[in-house]
Parts: sequence; C-alpha cells; structure tokens
Amino acid sequence: MSEIGIIEPHDLMLKLPKDGWRLEKGGILSEICVRYEQVGNPLPDGGNIIFVCHALTGDAHVIGYRPGERPGIDQPSGWWEGMIGPGMGIDTDRFCVICANILGGCAGTTGPSSTNPATGEPYGSLFPEITMGDIVDVHRALLHQLGFKRIAAVVGGSFGGMQALEWAIRHPEDMDRCVLVASAATLNTQALAFDIVARHAIIQDPNWKHGDYYKGPRPVAGLANARRLAHITYLSQQVMDDKFGREKREEWLQQGNDFHTQVRRDFKTYFQIESYLEYQGQKFVKRFDANSYLHITRALDSYDPEETFGSLEAAVRNIRAQVLLVSLSGDWLFTREQAGRLVKACLTEGKNISYCHLYAPAGHDAFLTHISELKLVMRAFLTATATRDPSTLNREEAEAFKAFAQQIPEGARVLDIGCGDGTLLKQVALSQRAHCVGLEKELPKVIQALHSGINVLMADIDTDLRHMPDHAFDVSIISHTIQVLRHPDRMMKQLLRVSNWALIAFPNFGYLGMRFSLLFSGRMPRTREFPYEWYNTPNIHNCTLKDFADFCGQFGLKAKLLSCHSASWLGKLLITLGLPNLGADGVILRLTQDESKETLHGQRTERID
Repeated sequence: MSEIGIIEPHDLMLKLPKDGWRLEKGGILSEICVRYEQVGNPLPDGGNIIFVCHALTGDAHVIGYRPGERPGIDQPSGWWEGMIGPGMGIDTDRFCVICANILGGCAGTTGPSSTNPATGEPYGSLFPEITMGDIVDVHRALLHQLGFKRIAAVVGGSFGGMQALEWAIRHPEDMDRCVLVASAATLNTQALAFDIVARHAIIQDPNWKHGDYYKGPRPVAGLANARRLAHITYLSQQVMDDKFGREKREEWLQQGNDFHTQVRRDFKTYFQIESYLEYQGQKFVKRFDANSYLHITRALDSYDPEETFGSLEAAVRNIRAQVLLVSLSGDWLFTREQAGRLVKACLTEGKNISYCHLYAPAGHDAFLTHISELKLVMRAFLTATATRDPSTLNREEAEAFKAFAQQIPEGARVLDIGCGDGTLLKQVALSQRAHCVGLEKELPKVIQALHSGINVLMADIDTDLRHMPDHAFDVSIISHTIQVLRHPDRMMKQLLRVSNWALIAFPNFGYLGMRFSLLFSGRMPRTREFPYEWYNTPNIHNCTLKDFADFCGQFGLKAKLLSCHSASWLGKLLITLGLPNLGADGVILRLTQDESKETLHGQRTERID
C-alpha cells in the first residue's frame, strides 16, 4: 500500500505572451492549462525537486490515491507505485516530486479535447501540431511559474525519457541530473511501423471524422485497436508465453452452438491472449482520447535530435547534467543497441554518463512493473555521495591509491576497467580532478559506484570495450583485473584504442612467497594478492612479471615498470636489489604501443628475475 495518501491535482493557467504561445510547427495557442501533482515539500530554490515525465499514455498521477479513492481499501492508482515514496528509488523524504500531464494530452492539460477559446467547442481538428520541444517547454514554463528555475533532476521512462533527454539538450542549465529509463534518442523503424499502423486504425474508424467527433459517437473501435497493437510491443515474447501461451478461454468453450457460430462469423478465437488484448483496448478507451493519441504519437515518431543537430554527438554536446541511462533485457521497443549509441555519443563528447542494463524479461513495461533492481539504481544515482572519504581508508589502501593517482595527470580523462565499487576512481577524481568513467559488470558494485558519484557503465569488460569510441580517454586503468579476463591479448589492444596509454596493476605469481608456498606445501598459494581458494578464484590467467614482459613483446606493446610493492621485508629487500619478479607480490606498469620494440627486458635497473 502507498504511504503517500490522497494527492490533489492542481490546474495552472500559464502566463502567455499577448499574441499567444507559438509552437515549433507554427501553430498558436491562446491559452494553456497544465494539470500537475506534487508530492513532498520543495526547497525555496527548487534544489530538491525531481520532475517526472510520464510515458505515452500516462498522466500526472504518478503516486498515491486520487480524490474519491479510499486509502487502505482501494489499491493506490499511481502509475509508478513502489518507485516513489519514503525510502524508495525517488525518496520523498528527501525530494519533492512534480509530475504534469503533457501538452496535447487528455488528463487536464490543454489538448485536442479541451475547449478552444475562439469557438467555445473542443479543438478537434483545429488543435495544432506539437513536438517534443513544445511538450518540454510547457513543463519548463510550469516550473518557472511555480518559482523554480533549476531543479535536482528530470526523470522519465519510455516517451518520458525522450522528454528528459530533450530537456537536457535544449536547456542544460535547468538540472543537475537526468535519468532515462527504457528509452532512446529516437524510435527504431519497427517501433515507427507499429505507431503508423495504430494511427491508421484510428483515422479509418468512420466515427473519427477528421477529429471532429466530440458531439457524436467517438472512434472507440479504432482507438481500442491502436491500444491492442501498442500493448503487444510493451510485453516480451517470454512473458506472453508464460502468462497466456496457447491457453483457451474456458468460459467461451462452455457456450452453446449459437455462440460458437457467432464467434466463427466474427473471426474471433478462443485464445486467452485475445481476451487480454480485448480487455486492454476496452479499458483504454474509457480514459483516453483518440485525437490525443494521434498528436502524441506523431510527436514521438518525429523526435530525432540527430537530424536536428546533424549527429547524435552534436546533439548531446550541450548537456551539462549527469546522465543515467537504463535499458531492459526484454525490451525490444527500446533496445540495448539504441542505448549503446547514446552512451557512445556521450562518451565521445566527454559527458558524465552512467549506464545500466537490467535483467527484465517482462519487456518494455517492466520499468513500471518490475522495479526491484531499478529503484536501487535510481536511488544510488539520485543520492550520490562520497561513500568512502579518503580519511577512512586503511594505510594499505591509501598507499595503493596514492601509487595510482600520482601516475595520472591532473584533469585527465580516465577509464577504469573493472572499477568495482568505484573507490579507486573516486580517489583519482578527488586528488587529480580527473574526469572518470568506470566499467563494471556486477550490478551490486555498479550501484555502489553510482552512490559514490562515479560515472559507471555496466558492461562485460571482455566484450563491450570494443563498442567504445576511439581515444575517448587519456589513460585507462586496469587494476587487478587482467588476470580475470578471458582474452587479455584482445583487451590490451582495445585499451590502447580507447585511451592513449594504460596503467596496469596485477598480482605477481613469481613472488618469492608464492614460490615457497608451492615448493613446501604443494598447494596453490594464498596471499594478500591471491586471497582465494583454487576452486573459487576469479583469476583464470595468473602470470608473473616475466610472463607479462614476454606477452608485451609478442603483441607489440611497451611496458614500463612504475612501482612494486611487497608485504614482507624480504620482498622489499629483493625489490631494492633490482629483483622485482622475485620480491614483488604486486606491480604497477605503464603500457603503450611499442614502436621501438622495447620491453621490460631492456630496462637494466629493473631486471626481472
């Protein structure tokens, strides 16, 4: 049950210029009413406001009960229950949430079914064409009239994510953070095709009458068919198989012969999936207007910042907000590949971008219905803080981080492969004022890194690095990760494609303690650098410093030994004597392309034993 209670909607008439509100396509509206709902208390400067942009057929009622509903008896009717509230993904104990119905909608904000002041009748066919930019500008005007110029974040899912993206591009000074869930910069061709067919279903309904149907029968058949078609795109094949399969409607099978004859004449079936789609269509026509559906889907289909700016990179160039993009595994309406294009464009332009790909087999609508992981990701990103202050590090950690940080130029663009919880990158960012991005495949660690304020991309480091843009970074860090990679040779080539050089640390299996452990115990050793049993170790490519030197020579790489460390006095002595392969339990190296074919073997003062 929602803890929010009843949320009263508010209607606000925007203060417009004397000649009306001019839309991007040339139309003019002489008045605009915006319906919005608010949860939580805003700070005077708006610094804790999160504006939530709703999806295609959503409205301002994002959380809680509507007036007339009974808390404790009825189910809460907000469309993002569980995501918003005290202690939730968007924490209303900390943030004030505002959500408004969009321009062109039919839930209180001016749209085709609203009264045209010039005629006293619904706009109908006279309602002007709208764009994504118009929708965003009306939201923005609402906030300004409420007294807020800059807010904490704009958040949106699906069509709402496109609004959030457009807002961040057009008005980069308005927000600190921007969240896009199950969304992309444009629709793909398949999604466009579904929208086109859906609109045809409406305009071919004889009751549509070019939009002027408000005094007579409405085009409910066409609108219901449009909704049925769209709803197919919101679910994955897996969830449809699991929920319905080829199950039949038992109540229909028990009917008499006359009923079955009528079913055959109407070309209906007995499948449960048809019953479900029928229900969704009939439910939808009770709350939505066909003209609004036409206008909003056209604005959705037309949205293309790449076309507007010439390239996706040029489009995101103005963004100043920290951006979080979340894609879902079962979503074929907004795919992982589309999300990847947006991430790559932001990386190319040096933007603060984080990305998560969540397991959600239910499909596109999972961002509304299966949010257990999504709300953890959202909360971490929106409440980012320094989870580990440098003063809390133990001596060993502090020395290790310092050894890394002092090798990185101030202000550098840094990529950390296998960044874990982001602690190392956080210290590099703080000490070197570096622009840092981490790659991590484990969701719990991604969430920790997000909460520490690090840009982190959820990715398989063995395969996904190849999708990153060339020379997007000055330096790549690969700390205690090389030994867990499936193909270190391929990774090294990719590292020096995306960055100018790499900083590499790994545990040295040639360390004296390792050798003694194998010699005297006959068992796989366990040390500070190798704290695992043989059966649960993530390390699949253990190597010595000499092995790595040979590796570099074979693949045309140049490695310079920067530092060695050892926990034992004997190891430190051996390092001092120039025997790092014998004395060091861990090493840090600088890796570049080897144009002169020099390797570690050629360094007289750093002989490898």
